[in-house]
Amino acid sequence: MNSKNQSIKILIVDDEPEYRESLNLILKGNGYTTQVASNGYDALSKLKHEHFHIVLTDLIMGKMNGIELLEIIKKDYSKTEVIIFTGYGSVKDAVNAMKKGAFTYFIKSHDPEELLLDIENLSKLLELQQNKLALDDQIDYNFMLNTSSESFRKALNIVKKASESNINILILGESGVGKEVFAKYIHQCSNRRKHPFMAVNCHAFSESLLESELFGHEKGAFTGALERRIGRFEAANDGTLFLDEIGDTPYNTQVKLLRTLENKKIERIGSNQAIDVDFRLICATNQNLYNMINDGIFREDLFYRISNIIVEIPPLRDRKEDLPELIDFFFNKTKKDLKKNISKVETGVMKFLLNYNYPGNIRELSNIIERLVVLSDKGIVRYDDIPNIKYNSNETKSIDHIQTLKEFRNEKESAYIEKILSICNYNMTLTASKLGISRRQLFNKLTEYNLR
Repeated sequence: MNSKNQSIKILIVDDEPEYRESLNLILKGNGYTTQVASNGYDALSKLKHEHFHIVLTDLIMGKMNGIELLEIIKKDYSKTEVIIFTGYGSVKDAVNAMKKGAFTYFIKSHDPEELLLDIENLSKLLELQQNKLALDDQIDYNFMLNTSSESFRKALNIVKKASESNINILILGESGVGKEVFAKYIHQCSNRRKHPFMAVNCHAFSESLLESELFGHEKGAFTGALERRIGRFEAANDGTLFLDEIGDTPYNTQVKLLRTLENKKIERIGSNQAIDVDFRLICATNQNLYNMINDGIFREDLFYRISNIIVEIPPLRDRKEDLPELIDFFFNKTKKDLKKNISKVETGVMKFLLNYNYPGNIRELSNIIERLVVLSDKGIVRYDDIPNIKYNSNETKSIDHIQTLKEFRNEKESAYIEKILSICNYNMTLTASKLGISRRQLFNKLTEYNLR
């Protein structure tokens, strides 16, 4: 059995129970993680709740045929590949399915080894695509770690040194500062970088679901456990496990975590068999774990296990020297992602972006810029599209950012002139008329405010 195949999830769709179960046994025997569906509607129901890398579907079925299912998958689940299987008499239709996006087709009466070879080739292709996405993601994250901030650089140096060992690291910082970015950076700098990086947000799961996510479960372990599930500890073997929002881990689960960290063994839910695991643990939280320990909701012994090295990421408001490059980075990234051309940024937009205190940190900066690019019109990023936070932001609470009345008036006047120019399609005579000033006065204003 190839353990690597376990990471490939396959959904088998066929209204013939014998063939469906036979194919299921063959794929399971070759290490693949599988589920079955008796028709197209059943398959779509499963796809709605779970991601599958590959769907194997019969071409001719009642209720919904394989072509109809293929078309829906390609429309709504574009990351899922489809292989059609059929009888001799429908080969022409199977070829037509490939034109609609199927990866290939398989004739039912042929040797199953042919199908296994197709699945293996498709798995390699999926792995290559995933590696490319991971590389693009790595380039983005590496750029976000460029800094001119002394405090941020100090935090980076700490994790860079710590990454060379297998020591457990606890990352502290406000929401949105980039704790997962730091975790990935540690993984990339470690000798485990060629192995999996698995991230789990502990806040996103109930207690029972979190334990299943971390430790896995056996078929029949509880209601709804229809198949064996490999947990994140096993999936992260030889690699790095990142537990985000560790402070939200239920107390009973903390006990299991502590036991796993002490003996590097796990037991799937519903099994007494101990499984050896070898992983690097990184945890993160925006909560005060010391207070939680005092309140009796976080175990002190677990805290000392996960915090051999503690690193705190400074908030964005304390490293504003990095804002110009980060703003430029997110503008370029968002333009590329949304396929929008931006030719101009109105006066006032950059001043806001450079002075705002970002209580949501880098995540908020990214969201604001994405909003501005989405709402841009004719390639122009407009000041009026800045969310209402501009009216109640913290920028006026800092003495360094207090404007004189003249600066405030000039900023508002400049933004307003630019808005009216845009409305008037940059017709100078019409704009001057609407503003109630002469064309010459308008020209002087454009020069004064460096508007083009």
